[in-house]
Amino acid sequence: MKLAERLSAAVAGGIRRIGQIAIRPQDGVYLLCHIDDENSDASLLEKFEGSATARDLSTWAEDGHYRFTKGELSLKRGWLLQLSSSEELRQALDHFYPAAAGLWFAQHDGRLEIEHLRDKLNRQTGMYRFARTLSDAGAQRLVSEVCGPGHCCVKKILWQLDANTPLEDSEASRFDGVTGDIDRSQAIPLLCREACNHFVAEARKASKAEQDAKATG
Repeated sequence: MKLAERLSAAVAGGIRRIGQIAIRPQDGVYLLCHIDDENSDASLLEKFEGSATARDLSTWAEDGHYRFTKGELSLKRGWLLQLSSSEELRQALDHFYPAAAGLWFAQHDGRLEIEHLRDKLNRQTGMYRFARTLSDAGAQRLVSEVCGPGHCCVKKILWQLDANTPLEDSEASRFDGVTGDIDRSQAIPLLCREACNHFVAEARKASKAEQDAKATG
């Protein structure tokens, strides 16, 4: 079954949310809006049609800053997007949260591949090669300082430091990838299968700081 068809079946089965997006099937179309606008007067929301609009809606936050990672908890409000087919729904959700629905289905199917942090960092070259030497303690600390809703990322972390070293307990490591108060069975969680480029960049800085501290200590 194609991804759009699986997505349509999931919505028909009760899925109503992904990230900060509320999904409502209505008279053969799909209506998307910000979860905080779900109970607002629809006549007051700006109307859009078509999946391409999702790219613009997801690029800039309410305060105008560029959303460098789509997992940011900063999606702007005030719009209502109408989609005419399950394929348009798939395309729109891929603009809002790239590959998120596909990762969820892959996890359901038991075929989701996860890359642990050490494997990710050991692949880094050039200026980012310094990230390879980040200590385990530094990596654990960085997770709590960079990831999780407290730092505006609302993805569920699936990776560990390595195959034998889980993440320490923290708000970031506990977060389940579902935003807001909703029955978890009605939401597609945002999944983090590998550390993002932002985390790698922060790992490089933290590793250099560790090396500098050793040199001056």
